[in-house]
Formats: sequence, structure tokens, C-alpha cells
Amino acid sequence: MSCDDIAIRVHQLGKRYQIYETPRDRLKQFVLPRLYKLAGAKPKHYCSDFWALDDVSFEVKKGETVGIIGRNGSGKSTLLQMICGTLSPTHGHVEVNGRVAALLELGAGFNPEFTGRENIFMNGTLLGLSKQEIEARYDDIVAFADVGMFIDQPVKMYSSGMFVRVAFAIAASMDPSILIVDEALAVGDLAFQAKCMVRLRELMDGGTTVLFVSHDMSSVRNICSKVLWLKQGRAVACGDPREVVGAYVSEMNLDINRITAGHSAEDASNHATPEVPEAVPHEAVSFLDGHTRYGDGRATIVDVIVMNAHGEATELLELHDPYTVRVIVRANADIERPAVGYSLRDFKGNQVVGAINSNFPHVDMPSFEAGKTYCIDISGVNTLTQGGYTVSVGVESIVQQNKVHQFIDVLENARVFQSTFGSRAENIFPAMVWQDVAFDIREIGASVAV
Repeated sequence: MSCDDIAIRVHQLGKRYQIYETPRDRLKQFVLPRLYKLAGAKPKHYCSDFWALDDVSFEVKKGETVGIIGRNGSGKSTLLQMICGTLSPTHGHVEVNGRVAALLELGAGFNPEFTGRENIFMNGTLLGLSKQEIEARYDDIVAFADVGMFIDQPVKMYSSGMFVRVAFAIAASMDPSILIVDEALAVGDLAFQAKCMVRLRELMDGGTTVLFVSHDMSSVRNICSKVLWLKQGRAVACGDPREVVGAYVSEMNLDINRITAGHSAEDASNHATPEVPEAVPHEAVSFLDGHTRYGDGRATIVDVIVMNAHGEATELLELHDPYTVRVIVRANADIERPAVGYSLRDFKGNQVVGAINSNFPHVDMPSFEAGKTYCIDISGVNTLTQGGYTVSVGVESIVQQNKVHQFIDVLENARVFQSTFGSRAENIFPAMVWQDVAFDIREIGASVAV
């Protein structure tokens, strides 16, 4: 790959911080090791090393949108700061080709005593724009930020949402070749988030390279062409969004299991969590390539079958056709009244429809006995618009009066099928899901009393 194709190249990047137990140790570390060296003795260290980022390497091609995911403290913001040049690495190097606009922290580079107008000119200058360029963009920036009369008020009066409105408006107006967004959009209201997403799409369609940090996995899956997963300062995976996000979500859900294992003593007496059994090999059933699986192993989903109204396995359903998702589950341990459900997702990963028996009080789910196999049929009518969909299924354990579930075995993207309108043209509709509605049409007079 030629250098002309690369927007960002990160090679063996690392950032180390020294951690001191007391302020006195900081002073000792500054003075005493030098005295030890002068005396010819081995110096003693009074700090410990913390690697916020360690040996991270990846490349971003021009025009790519790359998501960066990971838990808080995994090194995401540290990485972005070094790419922007506001933080120096301990080792490794970063190569950036193009003008960078970054939203790293709310109000970064803003003077709280200056007005919004003054900060637009100051921040735009810091981002590399001339006064003439800022003046040419000023009206568009103010219109996008939409903070009204507050544009001429000191920004110390701004809410966090107003801060990010102005900051994003400046960054987006630059027409940058590289845009870096670090969770800044999470504080905006829904209307502003929608406006930002539209602007992001425009920049992406125009060839802008985007680094996008978010905890919203749906957004990451939908807009990113590649995803980097950081964990404790190291790169765990970098590649296809579906695979990387799936693995990340699996790990997070297992962490949820560990957290919910410590539920209240009263609830624990009713829903005690047994020892996790050894993994039981399941039958050689082939699931969809790229599927992900997670859970504590107390049960195993052996098979998933999508069936039509005749009880036949199918990969094609017409609108309004009855269907059944059959889930075959083998219990590896005794499970008290588990919850079994499914969801249908489009190819962007959006969950469109789904159901779980715990949402239906009339469904009498028996307790599972270790060593036995159960067949759960979930039936419905296809309401999906034409397109491809994947089937995910899960077996969960109910805790805290159905407020929290533990994941026993979850199989994401196990099967795939197509929904079609069939030969009936009247089935075409401009939405994702069909809904029966009532139309009331009547003629009214030319003049209507108010």
C-alpha cells in the first residue's frame, strides 16, 4: 500500500506515566536516583510505571471511518491525543497526512471569559484557519451551533450541550481531511445528535477520514468500515466491525454476568447461581459465518431453525407469512425458569423485532433439568420490509424480579433469511416494519369553524 493511501499510521505507540504513592515519593524520585548514580550505586525508584497505551500499531486509509472502542480507561483518549499531537508518546511514532479537526474534550481550547463569537475565531485559528477563512465560514458555524443570543455571551455561561454545539460546528466547518470525534456527541440532545450524524455522513461521503470513539455500538457498527478494540492500553483486535464489536459485546455481557452474580441476598435465596459447569461439546450444527457466542455455560443452544407456516426450514419469508423460530437447548445444569428469546436484525446490526418469554406473563416456562434437551418454538407473523436479516437467540437467567438477566448462552447472528414483498405490489411500504393501522377518510366543508 502506497504512502499516498494512508491518512494515519501508528507504529508501536506507547505512553507511560509514573505513579507515586505520596508527594514525598515524587520529590525522592526527582533527586535521589541522581545521587545514587553519582555515588556509583544502583538507583532506587520511588514510583511505579503505568502504561496508558502499550505497543499499539494500525493504519487508517484515506476516506476510511474507523471506530475505536473499549472500556473507560482503556487508552482511547490517550491514543487520540497523541494522534492530534497534544500528547507526546513514550515510544513509537504517529504519521498523520492531512489537516486534523478534533473533538476530544468539551471546550478544549476555549477561553471561558471569551464570548462564543470570540472563541470561534480563536479556536478556528488554533485549528489552522486564517481570519478570512473563519469569516467566510462564520455564518454557517453560528447557524449549525444554534445557541441563539448566547453566541455573544461568555462561554462560562454555556451548558455542556452548548459547548459541544459550538465546538462541533467549528470542527465540521473546516472541511478537514481527518476528523476525530471522542464521545463529544453523547452530551447533545437528540435533534443535535441527528444533525451531527447527517454532517458526519456528508464529510464521510466527501472523502473525510474519521476516527470515531463511542460507547454506542449501534453507531459504531453502522458508520465504521473498521474497528479498533483497546483493552488496558493494548490493541485486542482491529478489523471488521461486525466481528470486533461482536467480540467486545460478548465480553461486556459476561462482565454483566459477574456483576449480577452479586445481587441482593433476598433475591439470591430464590435464584442462586450454581457453579458454572464444564463446557459440554454440542452437536456439529453449522451456524452463520461470523456468529458470536457468549454466556456462563449452564445451557447450550444446540440448534436454531427458521420455519415457515408448513413447519419447513426456510431462508425466505414473505410479508404477512407466519413463521416460527425453533430453539433447541440442552441444559448443562439445573436452571430455575429460564428466559428464552430471539431478535431479528438487519445487516447493519439494528435490532428490528424481538421477544423473550419473560415479557409475556401467560407463558409458563418450566425449570430446566441438567442433562435434558428442550425445544422452544417462538411463533409470529413476518412484518419486515424487503431485505436480509439475521436471527439471534438467547437463554438467560432472571434475577432481581426480572429487572436484570444473566446470560447463560447467547448466539448472535446464528441464522440468516430474506424477507420479500412477494408478488403483491400492495405490500410495498416505506418503513422497516409493517403495522396495521386504521384510516378514517371523510370530506369536510370548504370553510371550517375554528
